[in-house]
Amino acid sequence: MPKVLIVDDEPAILELVSFNLQQAGFTTVTAGDGAEALEKAATEKPDLIILDVMLPNVDGFEVCRSLRTRGNTPILMLTARREEIDRVLGLELGADDYLTKPFSPRELVARVRAILRRAAENQRQEDEIIAVGDVVINTASHVVTVKGKPVDLTLKEYQLLHLLAENRGRVFSREALLERLWEGEYYGDTRTIDVHIRHLREKIEENPSHPRYILTVRGVGYKFSD
Repeated sequence: MPKVLIVDDEPAILELVSFNLQQAGFTTVTAGDGAEALEKAATEKPDLIILDVMLPNVDGFEVCRSLRTRGNTPILMLTARREEIDRVLGLELGADDYLTKPFSPRELVARVRAILRRAAENQRQEDEIIAVGDVVINTASHVVTVKGKPVDLTLKEYQLLHLLAENRGRVFSREALLERLWEGEYYGDTRTIDVHIRHLREKIEENPSHPRYILTVRGVGYKFSD
């Protein structure tokens, strides 16, 4: 159940928004000023923040700016002002959407759902891409490119590259790689891993003799550069 932090200094607005979001299936947390908003954003870790512009002491723009230095939680800003400069400034500070008071609770809920859908889609796309330097792995399509050009890999080469790149900086022994890739079904020499590593380096490294990405850890195994 998505959690929404509602920030407004008007108790009636807090109650209205909280009630409608709860009716729509959301969990809600409230804050009455900027300081409390920043504190609850850190402790409650909401999935979305509804942020009023006109807050006492620290206004919503400053809160938005501070939140953006801490993370990418989606922000929907509320304001009674209709001036275009407010809208532009809010969006430039990193707000994901903007709603002017008075607003329809139904529209507010619809905006919240739309923002969360976009955020989930963006996260899904980010999760599908592993990019390190010139090497890009699309885990959904199993396409690997180097400097924008597709690289033709065998299934085991792809699985080996994916495993190493997904665990950048972690050292895998040859035995561990065999176990992970063949799931205990291969009982041959661990030098087969060396062969696959050599082929991978020839395909993704600019200089396979002095690799940038797939590094040898002497006496242990291999790791992907972090």
